[in-house]
Amino acid sequence: MSYLMIFIAAIFVNNIVLSQFLGICPFLGVSKKISTALGMGCAVMFVMTLSGLVTHLIYFNLLQPNGLSFMTTVIFILVIASLVQMVEIILHKTSPMLYQALGIFLPLITTNCAVLGIAILAVQKNMSLMEAVCYNLANAMGFTLAIVLFSSIRERLSANPIPKALQGAPIALITAGLLSMAFMGFSGISH
Repeated sequence: MSYLMIFIAAIFVNNIVLSQFLGICPFLGVSKKISTALGMGCAVMFVMTLSGLVTHLIYFNLLQPNGLSFMTTVIFILVIASLVQMVEIILHKTSPMLYQALGIFLPLITTNCAVLGIAILAVQKNMSLMEAVCYNLANAMGFTLAIVLFSSIRERLSANPIPKALQGAPIALITAGLLSMAFMGFSGISH
C-alpha cells in the first residue's frame, strides 16, 4: 500500500472518529474551543505516532516471536500510558496554559480507544514498521482534523440562538452526525 493512499484513507475515507467512531470521548469533551481541540489533537498525534512505533517494535520483536500475542492489549495499554505520562510532564513544563485547558482530558488519552485501536489495527494488518508509523500518524492527523473542524463549528453554534431542547449535547451530536455524513463523501476516493 502506498504511503499516500495510507494518508488519504486514514485522514478522509476511514477517519478514526467520523467513520470508525473511536475516540469519541475527547472528540465531544474537548471540542468547545478550537485552541483546546488543537492542543488535544497535537497531543494525540504525538502519542499515537510514537505508540505506533513502539508497539509495532514490541509486537513483532518480542510478543509474536515468543508466542505472547495474547498479551498485546495489556502491553499496548502500558506503553500508551507511559507515553501519555511523558506528554503530560512535557506539557506541564512547556505550556502550562494548554496543560490547564486540557485538564482531565490529557490523562484520558491513556484510555482513548483511538490510540489503542490504531496500534492494534496496525499490527493486525501486518504492516511494515514504516507503514505502521505512517498509518498511526495519518490516523492522528485525521483525529486532529475532525476535532478541529468540529470545535470550529461548535464555536460558531455557540454564538447563534439554538432552541432550548437542542442546546448542549443534542446539538453537538447532531453536528457530529452531519460532519460524519460529510466525510462519507470521500469514500469513493480509495477505490
